[in-house]
Amino acid sequence: MSVKIRKSLVASALVGAVALTSSNVMADPLKDIHNVEGQTIKAAQKSQNKIDNVFEQTVELKAEYDTTINQTEILKVYNDHLARLVADQNAGIESLNKQIKEIDTTKRNVVPLMYRMIDTLEQFIKADVPFDTEKRLDRVEKLRELMTNSSVTTSEKYRQVLEAYLTEKDYSTVVTATQGAINLDGRDITVDFGRVGRIAYVAQSLDLKNAWVWNNSTKQWDKLGDEYISPITDLIRMARKQKAYDIVSLPIFGAE
Repeated sequence: MSVKIRKSLVASALVGAVALTSSNVMADPLKDIHNVEGQTIKAAQKSQNKIDNVFEQTVELKAEYDTTINQTEILKVYNDHLARLVADQNAGIESLNKQIKEIDTTKRNVVPLMYRMIDTLEQFIKADVPFDTEKRLDRVEKLRELMTNSSVTTSEKYRQVLEAYLTEKDYSTVVTATQGAINLDGRDITVDFGRVGRIAYVAQSLDLKNAWVWNNSTKQWDKLGDEYISPITDLIRMARKQKAYDIVSLPIFGAE
């Protein structure tokens, strides 16, 4: 009986040992599997993080690339624009250089022309009806002084010469009345002058009893008949805004 009991105890001990051994054997592989699974998950997370970082860097690089491409296109358009501007400026410079050469040639031709114009203007004034003669000849003299002034441009000199011609032209279109003196038989007589452009230049004594007309052919004053005294009086009054303009009968002697 005791032998059986021992055998049973031994068997039970063996079974327990086997069961314990089996339990340890089963537990270790599961633990290893869990460890491997955890490491795999961590490795996957690291890989995903790397992928995410690479993706973000790729997106940033793509954006930088697109920006660079856009800037390159903008710069290309701008450079083409600058190239056209430079070409236009070069053409403008070439045109200006050509014009400068032409201006130099024009200056050489214009300066002698202006001197001839001034001389002609002086000759015309001396041959013209003798009104404001001193003032008009003084203008000519100032033009000659202007021509030798190095601080005045050629264009300004030419402008003033033309202006003098325009002033002389305007004398032909006005009606004026002034007071002065004429010399008759060696004595000066104070008179009122009346002028209609260059076609009639008359004088009348202050007492309204005598009248004269300038004869530009003989360069002297010719006495007029009494029939002209009233018309000349009206002319002088009209020129002085003392009478409305009207038709008057006047003797005509103009510059030749």
